[in-house]
Amino acid sequence: METIKQTTQLSKRITRMAESATIKMAQLARDLKAQGHPVISLSLGEPDFDTPQHIKDAAVKALADGYTKYTPVPGLIELREAICTKLKRDNGLEYSPNQIVVSNGAKQCIANLSLALLDEGDEVIIFTPYWVSYREIMRLGGGNPVHVNAGIDQDFKVSARQLAEAITPKTRMLIFSSPCNPTGSSFTPEELAELVAVLEEHPQIIVVSDEIYEYINFTSQGHVSIASFDSIKDRTVVVNGFSKGFAMTGWRLGYLAAPEWIAKACTKMQGQFTSGANAFGQMAAAYALTSNMKPTQDMKVAYQRRRDLLIDALSKIDGFKVNTPPGAFYLFPDIHAFFGKADVDGNVIENADDFCEYILHHAHVAIVTGTAFGEPNCVRFSYAASDEILKEAASRIAKAVAKLK
Repeated sequence: METIKQTTQLSKRITRMAESATIKMAQLARDLKAQGHPVISLSLGEPDFDTPQHIKDAAVKALADGYTKYTPVPGLIELREAICTKLKRDNGLEYSPNQIVVSNGAKQCIANLSLALLDEGDEVIIFTPYWVSYREIMRLGGGNPVHVNAGIDQDFKVSARQLAEAITPKTRMLIFSSPCNPTGSSFTPEELAELVAVLEEHPQIIVVSDEIYEYINFTSQGHVSIASFDSIKDRTVVVNGFSKGFAMTGWRLGYLAAPEWIAKACTKMQGQFTSGANAFGQMAAAYALTSNMKPTQDMKVAYQRRRDLLIDALSKIDGFKVNTPPGAFYLFPDIHAFFGKADVDGNVIENADDFCEYILHHAHVAIVTGTAFGEPNCVRFSYAASDEILKEAASRIAKAVAKLK
């Protein structure tokens, strides 16, 4: 039989794109669990809490009320008005509904920005460590990522001096998260003011502030947005969503608040990709923002307790260098002390990737390599899990690393 030669090829765009390391590790954990191993997964940034009941009830009511049709591309007016109310109430920020774009998750908001604002060769400064998808999304839009790194001794926070040194005539955008994924670090108002002083000298730079962990903030002063600085608000985009603070990951709802010209560009881009997000989910999200926030506050209290528990447990393991992050639900310990050590079979831990693979197979705990976040000396733990699970995970890891020589 004649063999038919396959002539179709994947695009260069997709072949050069890296796979999401968090999703990859989660799948490896599932595969191992399917083989009968008792795997604990601390790899995905997903709350273990269910969506609060009052929000689910609002979705059911929206369905009953007939919210089952196509929605306006930038989102239902009810949700965009609720977002404006929330931004004023929680952040002191004034926006109108025509400056809000609702998308299928905050990730799509960032993709819209990349595709709408960047041209080939534009430089995008990415504070590093960074969320895994920033780099690939910016490259998809033609941008050239410029990583500015801050290690654990800086609490993973880039300084104003570092920012100034990274800016060139080609710099078009800055993107960062605060509280940060993967580190949990948050910029203080004073640190933000120093960054703003640098940005004031470079009016061509669009600032993208990912604030999706806003409600998981353990500081007494609470969350502060860089958009609250009037001198750069007219070129700042705030990205947020419902996945983390409201435990609504599967609802796929995010939003951005931006100058109107940027919002219109993102709406135009989204209109050719997905159009508007689901109707009944948007109505529930509007209710989430304007109703009882106690479940969100209770989740934050639980996350802080879990953070302290895991810090205590990991700090007792020789080789782990751990800081105390003031937000999100991640720890990002430096584990380079294990590099060069070998397991009982003589396999050497060369890097964080090797370390994560060792921990997965010998402790049956899934964590994510820091290489995926731009920091090869670290690994990320998600502590969005019960106290008992976190204690068991730390115990297993302690036993596994004790065998490395």
